[in-house]
Amino acid sequence: MSDVTLNAATANPEAAPRTAPVVSTGPVAWLRANLFSSWINTAVSLVLAYLLIRWTIGFIDWAFINAIWTVPVQGNIPQTQACRELEGAGACWAVIGEKHRFILFGTYPYEEHWRPLLVCALFIALYVVSAMRRFWSWVLIPIWIGTLTVIGVLMWGGILGLSYVPQERWGGLPITLILSTFGLAFAFPLAVLVALGRRSKLPAIKMLCVLYVELVRGVPLISLLFMASVMFPLFLPEGMNIDKLLRAQVAITLFAGAYLAEVVRAGLQTLPRGQYEAADALGLSYWYKTGFIILPQALRLVIPPLVNTFIGFFKDTSLVLIIGIFDLLTAGKTAIVEPAWQGFGIEVYVFVGAIYLVFCFAMSKYSQDLERDLNQHRSR
Repeated sequence: MSDVTLNAATANPEAAPRTAPVVSTGPVAWLRANLFSSWINTAVSLVLAYLLIRWTIGFIDWAFINAIWTVPVQGNIPQTQACRELEGAGACWAVIGEKHRFILFGTYPYEEHWRPLLVCALFIALYVVSAMRRFWSWVLIPIWIGTLTVIGVLMWGGILGLSYVPQERWGGLPITLILSTFGLAFAFPLAVLVALGRRSKLPAIKMLCVLYVELVRGVPLISLLFMASVMFPLFLPEGMNIDKLLRAQVAITLFAGAYLAEVVRAGLQTLPRGQYEAADALGLSYWYKTGFIILPQALRLVIPPLVNTFIGFFKDTSLVLIIGIFDLLTAGKTAIVEPAWQGFGIEVYVFVGAIYLVFCFAMSKYSQDLERDLNQHRSR
């Protein structure tokens, strides 16, 4: 600051720079602008705040203060009289302590529960590694193949000294992760091919892709699961049988592929025409142009709807109940069939819902960070 400016600021204190009032910046300004800008907004905000506070206090009382965490057991029969005497005033978390293994791992042999637990840890580690951008190369392919092979060995067993566990005994969280991971992993490349096929100049390819998308999207997932479980075996040669988990996996993959194809096609259509023309002007081949110029930009534009579809199908795996597969939600429903625990379904559903929330929130948060990182050049 020059001497003239310094002397002027000293002689006239009002000319010196001052911070903005608290009421015009920061949280106070945000509250005034968004919640208390008028008497109607103020009234609505106060009513919602009152209801939210009451609900929070009630939930804390139910979930923590009045809750029962353990119950005595006599002759392998839990004594739940104390929980029933609460009459809904408090949660009976003892059902989670007693049934959490069944909810998480279904009817998998009790003494072998370390194997599905390790499988869940491997799936989470695979997601974390795949989310790191430094691994976005061909190195991911052997990582996925190796991890999924280890997962198969752990779940089936029969080798390396592991006892064999038939697929009918699988259940709980591993089934949910298997169906969603394999389903989306195979559905995404299928969706890309179908989206490109719908924009193809070859009428036969375009018609087949349109027919596939419209037929699959025109029916609910339950109907596809039912057809895969009941009708598909009728078309197989005599003596040939495919287990129901694989049939459900195929149905989920086809269903997810149709929806993801439309999301990818939206990204391809949103991309400016100049990108296609610039790639053609460089004399690039179709696949080189598509793989290195068009698709990366198109997928970056549709990250939010892609992740939204991923989250939806992760939760839709619970529909495999219709063909008798014990996923996480089905195992939770079955856990309270025992007479001693009937009437405590809320606690089980809260526990299962918390697991779904963790996975879905992680996907949503990662997509936000990824979208921000990939679109930094647009905010300049």
